[in-house]
Amino acid sequence: MVGMKTSLNLVSTSESLTVVEKKIDEVTKEANVNEDLYGNVLVAVTEGVNNAIHHGNKSNPEKNVDINIEINTDNQLVFIIKDQGEGFDPDALPDPTDPANIEKPHGRGVFLMQQLSDEIEYEDEGRTVIIKFTLQ
Repeated sequence: MVGMKTSLNLVSTSESLTVVEKKIDEVTKEANVNEDLYGNVLVAVTEGVNNAIHHGNKSNPEKNVDINIEINTDNQLVFIIKDQGEGFDPDALPDPTDPANIEKPHGRGVFLMQQLSDEIEYEDEGRTVIIKFTLQ
């Protein structure tokens, strides 16, 4: 299973999320991912792609979101999501668990991604997010 690699190039529209969900289904089935981990992967990765489409690329259909998926040598299922936006500072997002921020629309997706994945990294000033899940 190590060495499995696939990729997607998506237009920045909400309809692209359906394509991502189908790819997640294929990849998790191939990697024999259990149901609990599947749920985490589905929510975290679709949230990451949704952020790339709406926040990164501002839903501009002329901008793309690239997704690379692989199983690395540490037996992790890795999703690398890249947008063509201006980037952002993930540390500057409001804490969505703080009652003062409960009404704010920003930060919840990133918080979910952090809670559901085993590891998350940002590169290229926030334009690239790397989400990792450890396989059993």
